[in-house]
Amino acid sequence: MDLDRIDRHILSVLQRNNRISNQHLAEQVGLSPPACLRRVRKLRQSGVICADVSLVNPEVVGFRLNIIVEVEMVRDQLDIYDTFVRKMKAAPEVSQCYQVTGEVDFVLVVLVPDIQAYEAFSRRELASDPNLSKFRSLISLRREKFETAIELET
Repeated sequence: MDLDRIDRHILSVLQRNNRISNQHLAEQVGLSPPACLRRVRKLRQSGVICADVSLVNPEVVGFRLNIIVEVEMVRDQLDIYDTFVRKMKAAPEVSQCYQVTGEVDFVLVVLVPDIQAYEAFSRRELASDPNLSKFRSLISLRREKFETAIELET
């Protein structure tokens, strides 16, 4: 889908606050409310807007450890990767899973309340996997930046 300047402006506003009223959004982007609503619906239907969510502060709800895990598989084999991805999608501790290039095969972002919960996760999901060669855990000391918005030129 080709995005024009107004679509990009709509997306920029909605990324900061998707609870804004259509009337207020239309005023900000310079459209009539019906035209603005049509554009937002089109952006949703086309998949440009893929979800409307509330971001929860992990620390406030008890998930104090943010751990980045590098995973190396024993072989580059599609069925092994697919099985691992299914397992990570099912693991509630894994908030993000990326297949990457380079020295490792996957990078995970794991959120847990404490080190004991991480140990249980790593034993259950990682150390017990016969197709996993090794993994390295990087425990975040402090989150310096976290953005969900994509910078769009308007």
